[in-house]
Amino acid sequence: MRVVYTDHFAVPLPPGHRFPMHKYAELRRKLVSEGVLGEGELFPARPAPVEALLAVHDERYVRGYLDGSLEPKELARIGFPWSPAMVARTLASAGGTLLAAEFALADGFAGVLAGGTHHAGRAFGAGFCVFNDLAVAAVSLLERAAARRVLVVDLDVHQGDGTAEIFAGDERVFTFSMHGERNFPLRKQVSDLDVPLRDGTGDDEYLALLEEHLPRAIERARPDFVLYQGGVDPLEHDRLGRLKLTLAGLAERDRRVFQRFRELGLPLVTTLGGGYSDPIGPTLEAHANTYRVAREVFGAAPSR
Repeated sequence: MRVVYTDHFAVPLPPGHRFPMHKYAELRRKLVSEGVLGEGELFPARPAPVEALLAVHDERYVRGYLDGSLEPKELARIGFPWSPAMVARTLASAGGTLLAAEFALADGFAGVLAGGTHHAGRAFGAGFCVFNDLAVAAVSLLERAAARRVLVVDLDVHQGDGTAEIFAGDERVFTFSMHGERNFPLRKQVSDLDVPLRDGTGDDEYLALLEEHLPRAIERARPDFVLYQGGVDPLEHDRLGRLKLTLAGLAERDRRVFQRFRELGLPLVTTLGGGYSDPIGPTLEAHANTYRVAREVFGAAPSR
Protein backbone atom coordinates (compact mmCIF):
# COMPACT_ATOMS: atom_id res chain seq x y z
CA MET A 1 0.00 0.00 0.00
CA ARG A 2 1.46 3.34 -1.04
CA VAL A 3 0.32 6.52 0.70
CA VAL A 4 1.45 10.08 0.01
CA TYR A 5 1.95 12.72 2.70
CA THR A 6 2.38 16.50 2.60
CA ASP A 7 3.19 17.52 6.17
CA HIS A 8 6.87 18.02 5.30
CA PHE A 9 5.61 21.40 4.04
CA ALA A 10 4.97 23.23 7.31
CA VAL A 11 2.50 26.12 7.36
CA PRO A 12 2.22 28.28 10.48
CA LEU A 13 -1.27 29.71 10.90
CA PRO A 14 -2.26 32.64 13.15
CA PRO A 15 -3.09 31.75 16.77
CA GLY A 16 -6.72 30.72 17.11
CA HIS A 17 -7.19 29.86 13.44
CA ARG A 18 -9.88 27.18 13.30
CA PHE A 19 -8.29 25.00 10.61
CA PRO A 20 -6.43 22.09 12.26
CA MET A 21 -3.29 22.15 10.11
CA HIS A 22 -1.43 20.10 12.73
CA LYS A 23 -3.66 17.08 12.12
CA TYR A 24 -1.72 15.97 9.03
CA ALA A 25 1.58 15.35 10.82
CA GLU A 26 -0.24 13.90 13.83
CA LEU A 27 -2.15 11.49 11.61
CA ARG A 28 1.00 10.26 9.88
CA ARG A 29 2.67 9.66 13.26
CA LYS A 30 -0.41 7.84 14.53
CA LEU A 31 -0.63 5.54 11.50
CA VAL A 32 3.03 4.57 11.82
CA SER A 33 3.15 4.25 15.61
CA GLU A 34 0.05 2.02 15.65
CA GLY A 35 1.35 -0.17 12.83
CA VAL A 36 -1.36 0.73 10.35
CA LEU A 37 1.23 1.89 7.81
CA GLY A 38 4.92 1.16 7.56
CA GLU A 39 7.52 3.85 6.93
CA GLY A 40 8.30 2.15 3.63
CA GLU A 41 4.73 2.76 2.45
CA LEU A 42 4.84 6.54 2.91
CA PHE A 43 6.00 8.86 0.13
CA PRO A 44 6.48 12.64 0.23
CA ALA A 45 4.33 14.64 -2.15
CA ARG A 46 5.94 16.64 -4.92
CA PRO A 47 4.58 20.04 -5.96
CA ALA A 48 2.05 19.86 -8.77
CA PRO A 49 3.27 21.34 -12.06
CA VAL A 50 1.68 24.69 -12.84
CA GLU A 51 0.55 23.24 -16.18
CA ALA A 52 -1.58 20.68 -14.34
CA LEU A 53 -3.30 23.49 -12.42
CA LEU A 54 -3.88 25.50 -15.60
CA ALA A 55 -5.57 22.50 -17.20
CA VAL A 56 -8.32 22.91 -14.57
CA HIS A 57 -8.25 26.43 -13.19
CA ASP A 58 -8.48 29.92 -14.66
CA GLU A 59 -5.03 31.30 -15.44
CA ARG A 60 -5.63 34.66 -13.75
CA TYR A 61 -6.62 32.88 -10.56
CA VAL A 62 -3.68 30.44 -10.64
CA ARG A 63 -1.07 33.09 -11.34
CA GLY A 64 -2.62 35.47 -8.84
CA TYR A 65 -2.51 32.94 -6.04
CA LEU A 66 1.01 31.81 -6.80
CA ASP A 67 2.42 35.34 -6.79
CA GLY A 68 0.21 36.67 -4.00
CA SER A 69 -1.65 39.23 -6.11
CA LEU A 70 -5.22 38.03 -5.58
CA GLU A 71 -7.69 40.53 -4.19
CA PRO A 72 -8.14 40.48 -0.39
CA LYS A 73 -11.76 39.38 -0.79
CA GLU A 74 -10.61 36.37 -2.85
CA LEU A 75 -8.17 35.35 -0.13
CA ALA A 76 -10.82 35.89 2.52
CA ARG A 77 -13.11 33.47 0.68
CA ILE A 78 -10.35 30.83 0.86
CA GLY A 79 -9.90 31.35 4.59
CA PHE A 80 -6.09 31.10 4.80
CA PRO A 81 -3.64 33.99 4.99
CA TRP A 82 -1.38 34.02 1.94
CA SER A 83 2.28 33.13 2.39
CA PRO A 84 5.01 31.44 0.35
CA ALA A 85 4.75 28.51 2.76
CA MET A 86 1.03 28.18 2.04
CA VAL A 87 1.73 28.24 -1.70
CA ALA A 88 4.24 25.40 -1.31
CA ARG A 89 1.82 23.38 0.83
CA THR A 90 -1.02 23.96 -1.64
CA LEU A 91 1.07 22.81 -4.59
CA ALA A 92 2.09 19.72 -2.61
CA SER A 93 -1.53 18.88 -1.84
CA ALA A 94 -2.43 18.81 -5.53
CA GLY A 95 0.82 17.06 -6.37
CA GLY A 96 0.14 14.43 -3.74
CA THR A 97 -3.10 13.39 -5.38
CA LEU A 98 -1.39 13.30 -8.78
CA LEU A 99 1.27 10.96 -7.37
CA ALA A 100 -1.33 8.80 -5.63
CA ALA A 101 -3.19 8.43 -8.92
CA GLU A 102 -0.05 6.97 -10.47
CA PHE A 103 0.29 4.54 -7.55
CA ALA A 104 -3.36 3.51 -7.85
CA LEU A 105 -3.01 2.80 -11.56
CA ALA A 106 -0.22 0.35 -10.72
CA ASP A 107 -1.52 -1.06 -7.42
CA GLY A 108 -5.30 -0.66 -7.50
CA PHE A 109 -5.37 1.53 -4.38
CA ALA A 110 -3.45 4.50 -3.01
CA GLY A 111 -4.02 7.21 -0.44
CA VAL A 112 -3.16 10.82 0.27
CA LEU A 113 -2.86 12.16 3.81
CA ALA A 114 -4.16 15.50 2.55
CA GLY A 115 -6.19 16.70 -0.42
CA GLY A 116 -9.91 16.52 -0.93
CA THR A 117 -9.98 20.27 -1.63
CA HIS A 118 -13.40 20.13 -3.23
CA HIS A 119 -14.60 23.69 -2.64
CA ALA A 120 -12.10 25.19 -5.11
CA GLY A 121 -13.81 26.02 -8.40
CA ARG A 122 -12.44 26.93 -11.78
CA ALA A 123 -11.69 30.57 -10.97
CA PHE A 124 -11.93 30.76 -7.18
CA GLY A 125 -10.93 29.16 -3.92
CA ALA A 126 -13.22 28.74 -0.93
CA GLY A 127 -13.63 26.92 2.37
CA PHE A 128 -9.91 26.27 3.01
CA CYS A 129 -9.47 24.99 -0.57
CA VAL A 130 -7.16 26.78 -3.03
CA PHE A 131 -6.77 24.39 -5.97
CA ASN A 132 -9.02 21.38 -6.51
CA ASP A 133 -6.72 18.36 -6.26
CA LEU A 134 -9.52 15.96 -7.23
CA ALA A 135 -10.14 17.86 -10.46
CA VAL A 136 -6.42 18.21 -11.19
CA ALA A 137 -5.93 14.46 -10.86
CA ALA A 138 -9.03 13.63 -12.90
CA VAL A 139 -8.05 15.91 -15.79
CA SER A 140 -4.48 14.61 -15.76
CA LEU A 141 -5.72 11.02 -16.03
CA LEU A 142 -8.10 11.91 -18.85
CA GLU A 143 -5.64 14.00 -20.86
CA ARG A 144 -3.05 11.21 -20.75
CA ALA A 145 -5.69 8.61 -21.63
CA ALA A 146 -4.88 6.78 -18.38
CA ALA A 147 -8.65 6.84 -17.79
CA ARG A 148 -11.65 7.46 -20.01
CA ARG A 149 -14.23 8.15 -17.31
CA VAL A 150 -13.66 9.18 -13.70
CA LEU A 151 -16.09 8.93 -10.79
CA VAL A 152 -15.67 11.32 -7.86
CA VAL A 153 -17.30 9.92 -4.72
CA ASP A 154 -17.51 12.80 -2.25
CA LEU A 155 -18.73 11.82 1.23
CA ASP A 156 -17.55 14.89 3.09
CA VAL A 157 -20.35 16.55 5.09
CA HIS A 158 -19.99 19.63 2.87
CA GLN A 159 -21.03 19.46 -0.77
CA GLY A 160 -18.24 19.11 -3.33
CA ASP A 161 -19.43 22.30 -4.97
CA GLY A 162 -16.16 23.27 -6.62
CA THR A 163 -15.77 19.86 -8.23
CA ALA A 164 -19.36 19.99 -9.48
CA GLU A 165 -18.81 23.47 -10.94
CA ILE A 166 -15.60 22.50 -12.71
CA PHE A 167 -17.08 19.40 -14.35
CA ALA A 168 -20.57 20.68 -15.14
CA GLY A 169 -21.32 19.44 -18.64
CA ASP A 170 -18.21 17.23 -18.83
CA GLU A 171 -19.50 13.70 -19.37
CA ARG A 172 -16.09 12.19 -18.69
CA VAL A 173 -16.29 12.99 -14.96
CA PHE A 174 -19.26 12.02 -12.80
CA THR A 175 -19.63 13.86 -9.50
CA PHE A 176 -21.49 12.16 -6.63
CA SER A 177 -21.91 14.06 -3.36
CA MET A 178 -23.65 13.04 -0.12
CA HIS A 179 -23.67 16.06 2.17
CA GLY A 180 -25.51 18.02 4.83
CA GLU A 181 -28.47 19.76 3.25
CA ARG A 182 -28.22 22.83 5.49
CA ASN A 183 -24.44 22.94 5.83
CA PHE A 184 -21.78 24.96 3.98
CA PRO A 185 -21.82 26.00 1.19
CA LEU A 186 -25.05 27.94 1.53
CA ARG A 187 -25.40 28.06 -2.25
CA LYS A 188 -25.02 24.54 -3.62
CA GLN A 189 -23.89 23.58 -7.11
CA VAL A 190 -25.52 20.77 -9.10
CA SER A 191 -23.53 17.54 -9.01
CA ASP A 192 -24.36 14.68 -11.35
CA LEU A 193 -25.87 13.01 -8.27
CA ASP A 194 -26.56 14.91 -5.06
CA VAL A 195 -27.88 13.27 -1.89
CA PRO A 196 -28.73 15.95 0.71
CA LEU A 197 -28.85 14.80 4.33
CA ARG A 198 -30.95 16.25 7.12
CA ASP A 199 -29.32 17.51 10.31
CA GLY A 200 -28.84 14.72 12.84
CA THR A 201 -28.60 11.90 10.29
CA GLY A 202 -27.09 8.86 12.03
CA ASP A 203 -25.37 5.63 11.03
CA ASP A 204 -28.34 3.55 9.91
CA GLU A 205 -29.99 6.18 7.73
CA TYR A 206 -26.67 7.29 6.27
CA LEU A 207 -25.53 3.79 5.34
CA ALA A 208 -28.92 2.94 3.86
CA LEU A 209 -28.73 6.01 1.61
CA LEU A 210 -25.19 5.11 0.60
CA GLU A 211 -26.30 1.58 -0.30
CA GLU A 212 -29.11 3.03 -2.37
CA HIS A 213 -27.21 5.72 -4.25
CA LEU A 214 -23.63 4.47 -4.69
CA PRO A 215 -24.73 1.73 -7.15
CA ARG A 216 -26.72 4.37 -9.06
CA ALA A 217 -23.64 6.57 -9.31
CA ILE A 218 -21.52 3.68 -10.57
CA GLU A 219 -24.13 2.64 -13.12
CA ARG A 220 -24.47 6.15 -14.49
CA ALA A 221 -20.76 7.00 -14.36
CA ARG A 222 -19.38 3.78 -15.92
CA PRO A 223 -15.97 4.71 -14.50
CA ASP A 224 -12.56 3.19 -14.96
CA PHE A 225 -11.02 5.26 -12.16
CA VAL A 226 -12.39 6.45 -8.79
CA LEU A 227 -11.44 9.42 -6.62
CA TYR A 228 -12.83 9.13 -3.09
CA GLN A 229 -13.12 12.19 -0.85
CA GLY A 230 -13.45 10.53 2.53
CA GLY A 231 -14.08 13.51 4.78
CA VAL A 232 -14.71 12.56 8.41
CA ASP A 233 -16.78 15.62 9.33
CA PRO A 234 -20.06 13.62 9.36
CA LEU A 235 -18.76 12.43 12.75
CA GLU A 236 -20.99 13.22 15.72
CA HIS A 237 -18.06 14.92 17.49
CA ASP A 238 -17.39 17.35 14.64
CA ARG A 239 -17.84 21.07 15.35
CA LEU A 240 -18.94 21.80 11.77
CA GLY A 241 -20.71 18.59 10.78
CA ARG A 242 -24.29 18.65 12.14
CA LEU A 243 -24.65 14.90 11.51
CA LYS A 244 -24.48 12.08 14.06
CA LEU A 245 -22.31 9.32 12.62
CA THR A 246 -20.25 7.28 15.05
CA LEU A 247 -16.67 6.19 14.51
CA ALA A 248 -17.99 2.71 13.73
CA GLY A 249 -20.49 4.14 11.24
CA LEU A 250 -17.81 6.11 9.41
CA ALA A 251 -15.55 3.06 9.26
CA GLU A 252 -18.42 1.05 7.82
CA ARG A 253 -18.96 3.80 5.23
CA ASP A 254 -15.35 3.47 4.10
CA ARG A 255 -15.59 -0.33 4.10
CA ARG A 256 -18.61 -0.32 1.80
CA VAL A 257 -17.00 2.11 -0.61
CA PHE A 258 -13.71 0.20 -0.72
CA GLN A 259 -15.34 -3.21 -1.03
CA ARG A 260 -17.56 -2.08 -3.89
CA PHE A 261 -14.68 -0.84 -6.00
CA ARG A 262 -12.38 -3.70 -5.04
CA GLU A 263 -15.04 -6.10 -6.31
CA LEU A 264 -15.31 -4.11 -9.54
CA GLY A 265 -11.53 -4.06 -9.98
CA LEU A 266 -11.41 -0.26 -10.32
CA PRO A 267 -8.35 1.72 -9.22
CA LEU A 268 -9.13 4.10 -6.37
CA VAL A 269 -7.42 7.01 -4.67
CA THR A 270 -8.67 8.06 -1.24
CA THR A 271 -8.00 11.59 -0.03
CA LEU A 272 -8.71 13.16 3.31
CA GLY A 273 -11.33 15.83 3.76
CA GLY A 274 -12.93 17.75 6.58
CA GLY A 275 -12.50 16.87 10.23
CA TYR A 276 -12.90 19.51 12.92
CA SER A 277 -13.45 17.84 16.28
CA ASP A 278 -12.11 19.72 19.28
CA PRO A 279 -10.07 18.16 20.77
CA ILE A 280 -8.77 16.63 17.56
CA GLY A 281 -8.64 13.01 18.80
CA PRO A 282 -11.90 11.72 17.26
CA THR A 283 -10.97 13.25 13.90
CA LEU A 284 -7.58 11.52 13.92
CA GLU A 285 -9.18 8.22 14.92
CA ALA A 286 -11.71 8.48 12.09
CA HIS A 287 -9.00 9.23 9.52
CA ALA A 288 -6.90 6.35 10.86
CA ASN A 289 -9.90 4.04 10.57
CA THR A 290 -10.03 4.79 6.85
CA TYR A 291 -6.60 3.21 6.50
CA ARG A 292 -7.35 0.37 8.89
CA VAL A 293 -10.34 -0.49 6.70
CA ALA A 294 -8.30 -0.10 3.51
CA ARG A 295 -5.78 -2.57 4.93
CA GLU A 296 -8.57 -5.07 5.59
CA VAL A 297 -10.17 -4.68 2.16
CA PHE A 298 -7.12 -4.41 -0.06
CA GLY A 299 -4.95 -6.79 1.96
CA ALA A 300 -1.18 -6.86 2.40
CA ALA A 301 0.69 -6.40 5.67
CA PRO A 302 2.41 -3.11 6.44
CA SER A 303 5.75 -2.71 4.71
CA ARG A 304 8.60 -1.73 7.01
